[in-house]
Amino acid sequence: MIEFKVGAKEHSLHALDQVQDYALDLKNFHEGSHDVPIVPILVSTKAESKPLQELRFADDLVAFAVGTNRDDLGPLIDFVCARRIFPAWNIELWMTRGYKPTPSIVEAAEVLYRTHSVTEISRSDAGAINLRETNTSVSTVIDRSRLEKSKSICFVTGVPGSGKTLAGLDLATRRSLEHVEEHAVFLSGNDPLVEVLREALTRDKAKREGISKKEAEREVRSFIQNIRHFRDEYVGNDSIPTEKVVVFDEAQRAWTREQAASFMQRKRGQANFDMSEPEFLLSVMNRHADWCTVVCLIGGGQEINTGEAGISEWISALEVRFPSWEVYVSPRIVLPEYGYQGDIDVFLASPRVHKDERLHLAVSMRSFRAESLSEFVGYLIDNRSDDARTTYEVIHKDYPIFLTRDLGSARNWLRSHARGTERFGLVASSGALRLRPEGIFVKADIEPANWFLNSSSDVRSSYYLEDVASEFVVQGLELDWAGVCWDGDFHHKGTGWACQSFKGTKWQSVSVESRRLYLKNAYRVLLTRARQGMVLFVPRGSTADRTRSPCFYDGTFEYLRNCGIPALD
Repeated sequence: MIEFKVGAKEHSLHALDQVQDYALDLKNFHEGSHDVPIVPILVSTKAESKPLQELRFADDLVAFAVGTNRDDLGPLIDFVCARRIFPAWNIELWMTRGYKPTPSIVEAAEVLYRTHSVTEISRSDAGAINLRETNTSVSTVIDRSRLEKSKSICFVTGVPGSGKTLAGLDLATRRSLEHVEEHAVFLSGNDPLVEVLREALTRDKAKREGISKKEAEREVRSFIQNIRHFRDEYVGNDSIPTEKVVVFDEAQRAWTREQAASFMQRKRGQANFDMSEPEFLLSVMNRHADWCTVVCLIGGGQEINTGEAGISEWISALEVRFPSWEVYVSPRIVLPEYGYQGDIDVFLASPRVHKDERLHLAVSMRSFRAESLSEFVGYLIDNRSDDARTTYEVIHKDYPIFLTRDLGSARNWLRSHARGTERFGLVASSGALRLRPEGIFVKADIEPANWFLNSSSDVRSSYYLEDVASEFVVQGLELDWAGVCWDGDFHHKGTGWACQSFKGTKWQSVSVESRRLYLKNAYRVLLTRARQGMVLFVPRGSTADRTRSPCFYDGTFEYLRNCGIPALD
């Protein structure tokens, strides 16, 4: 893999990272390159001549980038071929093998915003086919609603990392382009996600078009909107929204009646507000005299905060207030991880409810190396160590996971596995307050855009492994490599998980079932953020500190080992 920098006099770190990224992209996403050695070479044409270098290959057979100049390129290639035996291969067959990129959500959003098309990021494997079929089904519902002048709602379910947000962005983008009169919009209540995506699009647009960042930001803001701003615009009035199609990302995180009423009374001065967020949002769209479609993207086991309703409030509102709406659901909505609190079978038996298997995104696209990762994490969190161990045997060759009791070892592991501009960082539960003696401050505020987007030279970025991101910051986003830091808030006691929260000077047991679920889901989110691999840091604790008793950590470490995860130490 050769990258030329014509006229360059040095091998800059940026250029070396660039050619390294190209080599990794070829290795990971081109079928013909999965099993062949790849050597990335940077040719800075006017650089000084240097002695030929020894090659270092990583486990995946991608060498670390080397630099040369225009005169020494030939000798360097001869040197490489003399030092390593390369297998014979069929070049014509290699050229015909498919390229199946799996972009991060930030990369995907940039392509969608720039081209209004997913062609550049399309794939032909099961995950991409699933994604296309899902959006085709939703588009069919929208077209039918427009033709029949009816109101409809689609519930799209999906495993962690299956591309729900990408599906929503793609849908809103295409409908806006092909059906301007629909004014389709993508809404998310996930503030860090909105902030990171907006900042990424703003930076990209400003750089590409040579305009000011402020000018670029004005245009970007309409592409991705915050659900709270949309909601507040229609409180206290009867205005009819211009949008005919609304995509709600992470709809399971919409607020219950109690949470919404409390917020609206305290923050918006609406003393008589008495609706759940789903009920109010549906009532706003119901103001249309003719038709509209609401698309709810729902992640299983993703509710992580007090007052998040799951799908219960959406269904309750449909049953009580909007009996004329047509409902299209994934059959997987009956699974317990989607959190419906009533008799789901009664709801599904209604003649207006239509089940469609294509409304479920079953394949994880976040981790292109291990599509079974979400299944493994589910078993681990559900205390099914035998099933977790069996699944780990399937994924561990392509998706490394390791355990350590030493934070320094975890940091070194992350730095040694990431190459080029692959992003890595530390994550921890927002309740992991007793990781502070280890130098992990979960209460310290971080700026999500800087943490996720800035380069390795910026101390605010994830690369520095100083600032740790909680489940609230990383939900919906992703890293290439993650260091998951485990505390006593969710620890294993040998027979099952114990949940507790740190108040004042001591841990207190969590007995309320909803709070236990939020804590369980927090770790589910943390364990499904990495695209390529992760290291789990479980402290040793201290016998001299009752708030960090080894009993809060040793059981977790042993349980994770029983799930098949090997230890670095």
